[in-house]
Amino acid sequence: MQLVFVQFMTGLASAASLFLVASGLSIIFGVTRIVNFAHGAFYMLGAYVAYTLTERLTGVFGFWFALLAAAAFVALLGCLLEMVLLRRIYHAPELFQLLATFGVTLMVEDLVLIIWGPEDLVGPRAPGLAGAVVMFGKRIPSYDLFLIVLGPLVLAGLWVLFHRTRWGVLVRAATLDRGMVAALGINQKWLFTGVFALGVFLAALGGALQIPRDAVNHAMDLRIIVEAFVVVVIGGLGSTTGAFVAAIIVSELNAFGILVFPKISLVLVFVVMAIVLVVRPWGLFGKMPPPAQAAIGTTVRPWRPLNRTELIIAGIVVAFVALQPLWLSDYALTVGSEILIFTLFAASLHLLMTVGGLASFGHAAYFGLGCYGAAFGVHAAGLPMVLAIFAGPVLAAFGAAIVGWFAVSLSGVYFAMLTLAFSQIVWSIAFQWVSVTGGDNGILGIWPAPFASHPSGFFWLTLAFVVPALAFLHMVIFSPFGYALRATRDSELRAEAIGIDRKRVQWIAFVVAGAAAGLGGGLFAFLKGSVFPDVMGIPTSVDGLVMVLLGGIETVLGPIAGAVVFKALSIWLISQTDYSKLILGAAIVVIVLAFPKGIVGALSDWRARFAEWRSDPRPSPGAAAMMAAAGAGGISGRFADPDDVAKKSVSGRAKP
Repeated sequence: MQLVFVQFMTGLASAASLFLVASGLSIIFGVTRIVNFAHGAFYMLGAYVAYTLTERLTGVFGFWFALLAAAAFVALLGCLLEMVLLRRIYHAPELFQLLATFGVTLMVEDLVLIIWGPEDLVGPRAPGLAGAVVMFGKRIPSYDLFLIVLGPLVLAGLWVLFHRTRWGVLVRAATLDRGMVAALGINQKWLFTGVFALGVFLAALGGALQIPRDAVNHAMDLRIIVEAFVVVVIGGLGSTTGAFVAAIIVSELNAFGILVFPKISLVLVFVVMAIVLVVRPWGLFGKMPPPAQAAIGTTVRPWRPLNRTELIIAGIVVAFVALQPLWLSDYALTVGSEILIFTLFAASLHLLMTVGGLASFGHAAYFGLGCYGAAFGVHAAGLPMVLAIFAGPVLAAFGAAIVGWFAVSLSGVYFAMLTLAFSQIVWSIAFQWVSVTGGDNGILGIWPAPFASHPSGFFWLTLAFVVPALAFLHMVIFSPFGYALRATRDSELRAEAIGIDRKRVQWIAFVVAGAAAGLGGGLFAFLKGSVFPDVMGIPTSVDGLVMVLLGGIETVLGPIAGAVVFKALSIWLISQTDYSKLILGAAIVVIVLAFPKGIVGALSDWRARFAEWRSDPRPSPGAAAMMAAAGAGGISGRFADPDDVAKKSVSGRAKP
């Protein structure tokens, strides 16, 4: 009984810091609608800056002042980020905001290494709270009791701020209807900046408060952002009370899971998250969101299949790629095989995101199931390499069929979070089911057949699998099924009115995308010769999202270009510098700002503008005015505020 009490108190103490981070994330998303992946980076920065300040400021006053000063300093950095970067993409699709904040996270990870080094840092104990209090015969750290009291106090302070101040009322109004707040003449830019600063302050304070309890390290950001997303989804987006309750639930599950369910301790939180999303998709304290008005992937110019000339060009490109083993080195061919595999992975995610409007945050699960399917085929069934590769998409399709059955009942960010939950469940099973998967030791000795043992042979084998798979996905996009899938993306009500079963169509697409990703995973297992649980972790899923977004979500060939550019750039940077994440993150941010439609989308726009210029180099006065008004609104005009464009268009009219 005493052990249970100690674990319970430890869970409550951990819930305080988790609540601070999750409440900030929930507030930011509720008002700005930004999926802020950099929130974990601010948490980590708060811990590092607090460590530095507490080393220089001594005494009781110095310690507590250092924690608050660290949070305030990081909040100022958050304001700078919001004004310089996020203001330009507020009207972009949510996933572009995710991509930009992911680039910021990569940059912060390397900046932390440059400034503070790779070693874990142990902060000082809290002055006056370094001892312990005896309760029920057990010593409870005084600092834990302080955190337990702090959590409800912060919750009460946030309630007063949002319900008893004019600023808080405006924030709540913006959460419900941003358009109405703008119509009332409220300056939304500064309102959003204030909300972002508050959210970042809470995240940084949560990190700063952890330095007396845990070592400060450069892996804090990814760990906390996953738990914060879980808390926000369970509690309900935009609800601080929900974040508080969910933080306690998650922290207590983490505290007791290792004691009660040691075999599945890592999966408990995500099982609860999945159950909540299935039963109550908008969270325990959240409100049902309004129906989505538009989905990602909607394009002004309708897609069309490749014409005869383009098919000939594609054939020439494939033939040229097939000739690369004649002059490339073995290392370059190995890199080329990996790029081809991730091209298929990105294309499979593109089918869901762009054609179906379903943003999966856990697509790596099916890539990983493909890896394990191939490994089981070799070691358990004794299959030859080719048949073992096909075992990958079979296992991945089976897993996608189960997950997709539940996931297609949701949409938007809730769909994304449910796929993330199931992905983490699959990862946890692979990590803890040591007798079958080998756990963290992985499965080794997955060697290719003799004809594919040389890098050139494996490159040709990969090309022989990837090209037909890409052609099949292209065929699916322009088949009657693909048009039905796009109909469910653009208008669920209209699609159902003409007899399209949305859930069935999206579920089939989910299975097809999972099988395609599993085929890439089966090839990847033989490329690396081993399989580890990390292959289905969150970083792999994020890589897939980055590839699709870099290429362009409004294009068919975007995932291919995005995968080639992202994978080649990341591999090259790793070989050239110790700070590859810093350069790669900066490149991602620049691409989001300069090419908001992605690489292929930007090329298509340039081609269309050039063709229009050739046909009529002098634009009409009306077109010139519209182009000038849109261009003044922000990056490329696509993400400009419609209200701003309208105002500039009106103000630009000549007086009668």
